[in-house]
Amino acid sequence: PGRNSPTESRTRVTAQMPQTPTPARRGKSYRPGRGLKITSAILLAFLVLIVLNALALDNESEPAALTIDGAQLVNTTSGSLQVVDTTAPTSAEASLQSLPIVLVHGSGSAINWWDELIPLLSPSHRVVAIDMLGYGGSAKPKSGYSIETQASLVAQVLAKLGIERTVAVGHSLGGEVVTSLAEQAPDLVAGVTLIDMAPDDSSYGGLGGAAKASQWPMLGQAFWRIAPDFVIRRNISRAFAPGYNVSDKYVDDVKAMTYPAFNGSYTASADFTDAVPLDQRLQKIAVPLLVIFGEEDQIFSARESISAFAAIPGVETLLIPGVGHSPQVEAPEKTAAAIRRFATSLAPEPEPAPKPAPKPNLNQNSKQDKQKAGQKQKKQGAKKNQSAGKQNGQ
Repeated sequence: PGRNSPTESRTRVTAQMPQTPTPARRGKSYRPGRGLKITSAILLAFLVLIVLNALALDNESEPAALTIDGAQLVNTTSGSLQVVDTTAPTSAEASLQSLPIVLVHGSGSAINWWDELIPLLSPSHRVVAIDMLGYGGSAKPKSGYSIETQASLVAQVLAKLGIERTVAVGHSLGGEVVTSLAEQAPDLVAGVTLIDMAPDDSSYGGLGGAAKASQWPMLGQAFWRIAPDFVIRRNISRAFAPGYNVSDKYVDDVKAMTYPAFNGSYTASADFTDAVPLDQRLQKIAVPLLVIFGEEDQIFSARESISAFAAIPGVETLLIPGVGHSPQVEAPEKTAAAIRRFATSLAPEPEPAPKPAPKPNLNQNSKQDKQKAGQKQKKQGAKKNQSAGKQNGQ
């Protein structure tokens, strides 16, 4: 009695010990919150960078600058365009009546896509190759890339060069531009040549891969900024037959563009053919037409495209085997021969030389002189007889 039992003593000791919170529970409620904050901060910073990059690229512009030896800058209402003009034909056999040929490149390219073709055409024709607005050495404004605007600028260049009649040749996107040129200035365009351009951008194929990814809002600008050369080269390879070795100069053409020029051209192309397909436009204006396609085109269905254009009365078509989307690069001789033949058929007939004045007929003149002399003698003889008669009568 008077002593605590062991059980009571243990109870008092336990009650007197301080109680501490469980560390594990505190850690579990803290660590996820910290990680979420870090992740959110990273995502926010990334989003800010994407937005700033998009704003910077969307407002990007560059002035015109000569990038080709022998080229010139021609002022237009939208800025200066780089132009190569071979002037007069170099061949002594070239007809004085041969029509000038204007060359308009496609999307993501420039004048140098005609490097193999120009030397084959210039001996017989004056050749004018133009960097469209936003391409090559031409001005690159923030906007103004509609197909109609591009065609109007081509017309301005030709007017300043003194060209009143031409055969307009367009590759891919350039085919839309020369079609619009023929619509706007039918007296200027004697004939149209389309090289690997389908009636529209969607029904017969179209661009894909990196080109489409570049159109995504915000992400498109980011992709445009960071795309490495091998990605650009792989995308350009679709413009040729499978296995074609893509030159560095074609990669440089894309890298020289601004994002507004690339994106504006892509959107303008779709808008133009969605409104009215090319085959319907060309049939309506009834301009002489040559359509050239590479059989192994990886962007558009060559046979389906040619079949659509074949419904136009009087159209000429050429399908080149073993060639992709760019016959002027892959098969320049065959392409040039077709264009020359087409342009020659459209040349005006030479005016007939004036007929020389007829040579005087000396024999005829002598006969006439003798007749006149005889008649004169007869008159003189008659007068003498009359005078003699009067004297006898007297």
